Amino acid sequence: MSTNTIVQYILLRTDLLKEMGWSIGSVVAQACHASTAVLHLYKDDETTMKYLDDMDNMHKVVLEVPNEDSLKKVAEKLKENFISHKLWIEQPENIPTCIALKPYPKDEVKKFVGKYKLLKLQMNGD
Repeated sequence: MSTNTIVQYILLRTDLLKEMGWSIGSVVAQACHASTAVLHLYKDDETTMKYLDDMDNMHKVVLEVPNEDSLKKVAEKLKENFISHKLWIEQPENIPTCIALKPYPKDEVKKFVGKYKLLKLQMNGD
């Protein structure tokens, strides 16, 4: 993936699985909600349209954040730097679970999310 590749970054809280006991399916659904929402919010954005025009070659990078405080700090940093995103807040529980950035060329946003690692989920036999 070149640095000019259009990518959508998704940051997901791992404590939902590890400490709060959410199922993997529930956590994956949070990423889906946030991704869908941000694509809809920025559907008229030129980069988003370009990203969606090549649907079979979309690039998404899912990163892990440890907890709600970290997620909120990322959201604030993105807001301060005018990086378009959606902080997904699961209802009716009112729990911030995930952030999805609108699609951007990778080199424009990597510095804002680069300190986070790729999400790695442990799949149990259950």
